[in-house]
Amino acid sequence: MAWTTSDIPDQSGKIALITGANSGLGLEASRELARKGATVVMAVRDLEKGEAALTRIKADVPGADLALRELDLGSLGSVRSFAARVSEEHHHIDLLLNNAGLMATPAGQTEDGFETQIGTNHLGHFVLTGELMPALEAASAARVVTMTSVARVQGRSLTEERTHLGSDYDPWRAYGDSKLANYQFGIELARRLEAAGSSVSSLVAHPGLAHTNLQVATVEKAGTGISGRFWELAARYFGMSPLDGALPALRAATDPAARNGQVFGPRWNFRGAPVAISLEEARVKPDDTARMWTISESQTGTVFSLGH
Repeated sequence: MAWTTSDIPDQSGKIALITGANSGLGLEASRELARKGATVVMAVRDLEKGEAALTRIKADVPGADLALRELDLGSLGSVRSFAARVSEEHHHIDLLLNNAGLMATPAGQTEDGFETQIGTNHLGHFVLTGELMPALEAASAARVVTMTSVARVQGRSLTEERTHLGSDYDPWRAYGDSKLANYQFGIELARRLEAAGSSVSSLVAHPGLAHTNLQVATVEKAGTGISGRFWELAARYFGMSPLDGALPALRAATDPAARNGQVFGPRWNFRGAPVAISLEEARVKPDDTARMWTISESQTGTVFSLGH
């Protein structure tokens, strides 16, 4: 039988932190974890939109235990301030869902001078995870779930040059680069957690083709031409619902049988029930993932302390 939200175990007493929780996959994950009793920290860039999302969840789940917190992944200062506040508020964190992301944005830079997509989608989450690691290790068996995308197949492994905006910028190639970095980060973190004997697990998930506001925003705001219009229409007419798209991440986050280093996605890549899928060994060669890690540390100044 297909895995559904009814298979999510009771989450009472657990603290779940979800980035990009105001819409799409993040909103659905927040709602379902709250429905199962978790305390959900909704990390959002836009507090007004976050308030609207929180209100929607409480209408669906009376008594939902939710906290709204501001987080701009495009600012490492914001990431560190956010992590410090959350760590003060919660002695432990049981789940970190690195979900937020931008897709095929126009050429731009983050507050810290990184190319917008790699800076937000990857480096922001890299720093957030590192800053929250003590709180994650304070839990009995915490999980970090990092969202990638089918676009990872067109991504190139991280280099120092690709962390910054170049004259040959292509919005879709940059998106693929950031999603491959997410994939490599989740797997390299799993390897390092295992080597350190940590109680924390790292897993990766991708939603397949889900119809969320991400595609609409890409077309209407980013103006990414034929490619953007194609994927927006494909998602609209053939994509899964946001809830179905969130199921791989929810399974990675809550299935008692899920293990460190696993990847979850739709059975048929673009759609289908959430299942564990094979690791793409060619995309996570140890030399490549170790290089990604070293570059991410040197560019952000965040060094992980694992196994404490």
